[in-house]
Amino acid sequence: MNQSDSIVIIPTYNEKENIEKIIRAVFGLEKCFHILVIDDGSPDGTADIVKGLIQKEFSDRLFIMERSGKLGLGTAYIAGFKWALERDYGYIFEMDADFSHDPNDLPRLYSACADEGYDVAIGSRYISGVNVVNWPIGRVLMSYFASKYVRIVTGFQVHDTTAGFKCYKRRVLKTIELDKIRFKGYGFQIEMKYTAHKIGFKIKEVPVVFVNRREGVSKMSGGIFGEAFFGVMRLRWDGWFRKYPKIVE
Repeated sequence: MNQSDSIVIIPTYNEKENIEKIIRAVFGLEKCFHILVIDDGSPDGTADIVKGLIQKEFSDRLFIMERSGKLGLGTAYIAGFKWALERDYGYIFEMDADFSHDPNDLPRLYSACADEGYDVAIGSRYISGVNVVNWPIGRVLMSYFASKYVRIVTGFQVHDTTAGFKCYKRRVLKTIELDKIRFKGYGFQIEMKYTAHKIGFKIKEVPVVFVNRREGVSKMSGGIFGEAFFGVMRLRWDGWFRKYPKIVE
């Protein structure tokens, strides 16, 4: 039995080119991680690949949640968080399936929380310059200045507010009122970080290099940037007037 205190949540939609490779890369690390794949009805057979790996090799550390369709990145992670909290995981990770997030950075995020005492570790593209490879310049600028915009509007001093590569201590997700998280795309990533900050959790940015996917099709759209742009104003309003929960140990 491969026991672990850590679960990596990987949402998928049409990731047949990447899913087995990313799973094997995570399981090839020296530290043992478990993986929960949340598949939103991929018509390309992504879920079947995962289920085959569970049956043949990884029944004790690979899990899948199948949903009926594309319900949004934020709702996928919320479902995964709740699943993880029902089990005995102390550290819960977000990671993409397409190798834009390097599995070799997982132990560094884990160490920031488990060894250094932080509550949230963010794999940050912008804490030490702009560490993005093979993104179109327009996408880089949009992402970089989106994070700048969030910092200006909210006063929240995290450089990469839209990052989707993260480690949460269990108590963070127990404390955040997950059913009150409103946003689904980039807004979701900002809202989770900002809420953790407002509650009083310690956050560390760990520098990583983000590499644009080599296989499969990007799921990015202009709509999720729009959600983030207008949602930040609402977050700032909430920051003034909302009563945030007390930390649950």
